[in-house]
Amino acid sequence: MNNTASILLLVFLALTFIQSSYEKIFYWQENIDWLKEHFSKTRLKNLVNPSLILLVIFELISGILSVVGIIELLVNNGRTFGFYGAIFSSITLLMMLFGQRLAKDYDGARTIVIYFIPAVMAVYWLN
Repeated sequence: MNNTASILLLVFLALTFIQSSYEKIFYWQENIDWLKEHFSKTRLKNLVNPSLILLVIFELISGILSVVGIIELLVNNGRTFGFYGAIFSSITLLMMLFGQRLAKDYDGARTIVIYFIPAVMAVYWLN
């Protein structure tokens, strides 16, 4: 598969998850407050803090692996890091989708699917 398409998808994933984790880290309390309200009627209502920590960890891993995957593709045509970046990105998005569905936020869930499609495309192309 063409490296250009794979690189573009990895750039998309890197930007998505590095920016998202940055916002969660640097606007932590605002995120916690919003998420506590968002999940107030779900089984996650008492797990917002640990869930957000886990999500940020997965976002950072996804973003970093995607960046390293871009470098690997450019340097030696390797696909290992990009592949795992795409896998972690897909898992991260599935975690988000689970939360949105649990909160009955179907518009939010639909938005996650828009991000999931390119992540799965990256898994397929980098495999």
